[in-house]
Amino acid sequence: MIVLNFAHPFTDEHIRRIEEITGSKVERVVEIPPRLDTQQPLVPQVVDLVDRCGLTPTEWQTLPLLINPPSLNFIAVVLLAELHGRCGYFPHASLGCVPMPGKHAALRAGRGIEPASGARRGEEEEIGAGGGQTRKAT
Repeated sequence: MIVLNFAHPFTDEHIRRIEEITGSKVERVVEIPPRLDTQQPLVPQVVDLVDRCGLTPTEWQTLPLLINPPSLNFIAVVLLAELHGRCGYFPHASLGCVPMPGKHAALRAGRGIEPASGARRGEEEEIGAGGGQTRKAT
């Protein structure tokens, strides 16, 4: 699986937990920090951001991808629209960073994009940077 990370860099512990939760080996992590100017049109900037992933049209449509979207919601939405256009579908799994009390930001793995403040039927897990605690969402 290839992880396209449009947010903060992952630690080795994050990668280990991603593999544990997904049951897939992370073959490659592509780090693409989204440094966009919100005063300029977003679509061309997001297209450039996605171009920097370096995937061919065939790879976009055939490789297993896991997306860690940027935290800024309107950039994430434009990014998902661009990814849908390239993949032919919305990526089936994604990650997002969420705060955990007393810890660094944690990764939340779920099916589809989840709001940072809410849960979806208690089906997601949180991946903590320290200890990898898992809990049911409330």
